[in-house]
Amino acid sequence: MSGMYSGTGKNILALYKDLLKYGKSLTLTDKDYFLKRVKFEFRNNQFLTSKKDIEFHYNRGKELLKLKRIV
Repeated sequence: MSGMYSGTGKNILALYKDLLKYGKSLTLTDKDYFLKRVKFEFRNNQFLTSKKDIEFHYNRGKELLKLKRIV
């Protein structure tokens, strides 16, 4: 398991908030689309049970924040 992933709901919620905050700061991208996409992805994945799947999506979100682009 990656060192970046903690698996706690608290950290996943923090990632969600960070992504929404980042989305509001975008200037060259459609903010509404980005925010809707983030909300959709989190809603769509809220019932994941596999640690591997959760880790994948968590790390994907962290990479987006780190690189400032969709991965």
